[in-house]
Amino acid sequence: MASKLVQLQAKACKASQFVAKHGNSYYKKVLEDNKQYIQDPPTIEKCDQLAKRLFATRLASIPGRNEAFWKELDYVKNLWKNRHELKVEHAGIAALFGLECYAWFCGGEIVGRGFTLTGYYV
Repeated sequence: MASKLVQLQAKACKASQFVAKHGNSYYKKVLEDNKQYIQDPPTIEKCDQLAKRLFATRLASIPGRNEAFWKELDYVKNLWKNRHELKVEHAGIAALFGLECYAWFCGGEIVGRGFTLTGYYV
């Protein structure tokens, strides 16, 4: 176990050296590639305006999301009505999806409890 820890430390050291050496050039390249998205001058007023624009855009997208939700729900209802035609593959995918949702729920509970498996700190 100790040898694995030493190997992990060595790999982390190499990674940090690589980032220290190449990080600045990568940062400049990303900025250059995305310069059309950068607002000049970067003022507080401009940031406030962009935040309000994003909020309004998200609000405007709610009806489309609502419509998509109802279409998805109708699809699931139709699947449930015709469940005798359901293939094993579809049932397996649905079961795996349910298992994944449960795993994310359990992970969230563990994180919420402060990374304890047995219960909450009192």
